[in-house]
Amino acid sequence: MLTRVRSMVLSVWRLPAAPDARPPGGLDYAFVAVVAALAVVEVAVLRTDLPYRWLSLAGFLAWLPTLLVRRTMPLLTVSVFAAVVMALLVVTSTTAGPAPGDLNTAVVGLLIPYSLTRWASGAGAAEGLTLFFVVASTSLASQDVSTADRIGGTAVVVAAVALGAAVRARAMLRTRQLDDVRQQERERLARDLHDTVAHHLTAIAISAQAGLAVADREPDAATDALRRIDEEATRTLAETRKVLRMLRTDDEPPVQPLDDLLGLASDGPGPVVTVDVDVHLDDLTPTVAAALQRIAQEAVANARRHARDTTLVEVRVTRERDCVTLAVTDDGRGSAGSGDGFGIAGMTERAALLGGRLEAGPLAPAAGWRVTARLPLEEGR
Repeated sequence: MLTRVRSMVLSVWRLPAAPDARPPGGLDYAFVAVVAALAVVEVAVLRTDLPYRWLSLAGFLAWLPTLLVRRTMPLLTVSVFAAVVMALLVVTSTTAGPAPGDLNTAVVGLLIPYSLTRWASGAGAAEGLTLFFVVASTSLASQDVSTADRIGGTAVVVAAVALGAAVRARAMLRTRQLDDVRQQERERLARDLHDTVAHHLTAIAISAQAGLAVADREPDAATDALRRIDEEATRTLAETRKVLRMLRTDDEPPVQPLDDLLGLASDGPGPVVTVDVDVHLDDLTPTVAAALQRIAQEAVANARRHARDTTLVEVRVTRERDCVTLAVTDDGRGSAGSGDGFGIAGMTERAALLGGRLEAGPLAPAAGWRVTARLPLEEGR
């Protein structure tokens, strides 16, 4: 039991800082400015009887700007907060008057314990929360408040800590799920590569046997066999370079990806699905073709699953100068990428692994959704 507890404590202590912490943006600056203005109004107009009101306001305005970096530097935020609060307590302790009163606006200080558990490293969160609780307890002890208020204040702080931990756990779970989706896409691409390489190696072996059989009697035929071997080897190397270092799964690949893509066409039930494929795609590589089929399949499934009142889903594959473009458009209301699924993440990962890119978004307010994938053609094609 003790070993298990020790292991859990060490895992929390060694937890790295959250990777999704973002720098302050326009909303953060606006939030701090509004809170500062409310604090001034509170002190100047609403609570003129607050002990040491101007001193309390000065201290509050001193640590309030540190909330701008509460995600990227939560330890700095709690350190400045602690220094300001302790300085106020030291200054006012030299007088015989009451302790400085807390501003109602200072409730934003709950963002500090929340930020520590949400974004700080495990060790940083432990140190920062210890400092915060020491300072908060000292401040509460110096004020003339009831036991119920002290218990209530402590409970609110604990709730902020718990909320930060819960949000962080959810973010970590989603990150792990996204990583799993990316890994699955890599495995599927590696599976497609396996079948493509097997096909080309079979062709190479057959060509080599044929060349050996006729080499003595027909040198020209042997030369043709060597040429075919060279072409097949070039194609195989090009495919291999695209999915190097990927793992393979046991899922069955589509035998004819573009034929499967055409099979997405449907007259119902549900929305009508139309598929239009450019006729100039005969030399499309199996890996790119498989990617087109899977992206189209996922996009159509998303349109059926998430968009409301969808009547038509259009799938179009066209060839451009140096790439092939897949566009899946629906006329439904709402986002075809909403929800907690990872379809768009998987499609984006597959396109990126092939050197392409994927974009997904609404056409216009309440006017449908479009997924567009652009994949490069093979080198030398």
